[in-house]
Amino acid sequence: MVCLACLLPLFLVPIVNILPILFHFIMAKVYGLFGWEYRKPERAPPACPYKPAATRDNKQDDAGPKTVPVESARPERVDDKQD
Repeated sequence: MVCLACLLPLFLVPIVNILPILFHFIMAKVYGLFGWEYRKPERAPPACPYKPAATRDNKQDDAGPKTVPVESARPERVDDKQD
């Protein structure tokens, strides 16, 4: 006998995989009610986890680290009040 909690992932995986398709279908119907055209956004292709990372050029590393000065987010206060 198999416990029901062990069988739960077998049924959840297909449901989770169909959610994006169901979402786009519903969005297309809602957009259709307003007379708009719904286009699915382009998705990035899945990245292979076994593919090595892209190598960077080491020419910049020879020149030393470059630092960029960070400016404060707050502008300086200037009091132009004249009484």
